[in-house]
Amino acid sequence: MSHRQTAANTYRLRVECPGIAAAAVAGQFAMLRIADRVDPLLGRPLAVYDTYRSAEDDAPQGEISERRFADFVYVVHGRFTTALKSLAPGERMTLWGPLGNGYREVPTTGHLLLVAGGIGQTALLTLGRDRAAAGEKVTFCWGASRGAAFGDIDDFRRAGLDVHLATLDGSSGKRGTVIDLLDSLFPRSGAAETDAPRHVACCGPDGMMAAVSRWSEGRGLGCHVSLEAPMACGIGICFTCVARVKDAEGGWDYKRTCIEGPVFAATSIDWS
Repeated sequence: MSHRQTAANTYRLRVECPGIAAAAVAGQFAMLRIADRVDPLLGRPLAVYDTYRSAEDDAPQGEISERRFADFVYVVHGRFTTALKSLAPGERMTLWGPLGNGYREVPTTGHLLLVAGGIGQTALLTLGRDRAAAGEKVTFCWGASRGAAFGDIDDFRRAGLDVHLATLDGSSGKRGTVIDLLDSLFPRSGAAETDAPRHVACCGPDGMMAAVSRWSEGRGLGCHVSLEAPMACGIGICFTCVARVKDAEGGWDYKRTCIEGPVFAATSIDWS
């Protein structure tokens, strides 16, 4: 196991977990719990950020089936992540996964736009790299409060993505929200502009994803979002992670983010 700080209050944890590393697809997550501790008692969901063959790899290598290590990136906020921050190499963790549906339904369109807010980049790296490796153009836009919140940005550049940043304080990239960044990059209708993106995949705070959903719909673009709902079990038993999802009749019903999600079509979410 390795454990290092990557940005302000942000850490990257590498765990030997062959079953998860070899099976995870873009957008899936795992439940993590510090072994032999009762405080915190419950596991917490973290996106599978990347996978590797060995603890020393600095870039993914070999076939997926050969990978034994998975990386998880988190911001210290609350009891679990505060305890996790102090975890040293050699200590044990309990993990179960990979869980969730991932970005399986994101179509191949020629130009994919990835939009992250806060820690939302953790769900998007593998998707972007897979699509770029297949020859698809991939633009990655990441918004945060300040430049110190961005960690391991070069992971996305090395993956072949066109990277753009936005910060509320103007300390890195464009000053403003990630929506301001999107407007500056793609000011005209997505359908009319030759080089415009054709689909959007997004992860971040709910308010930001709702805004990206509206931005995409206004340009005639499909959009998939990965919800960041609190979870207790990760396997659909506790119903603590439900989201309001619209149905075909115009109403809505609760869907479990851990089972039916975390990825949904953005227009299916009741953002109210």
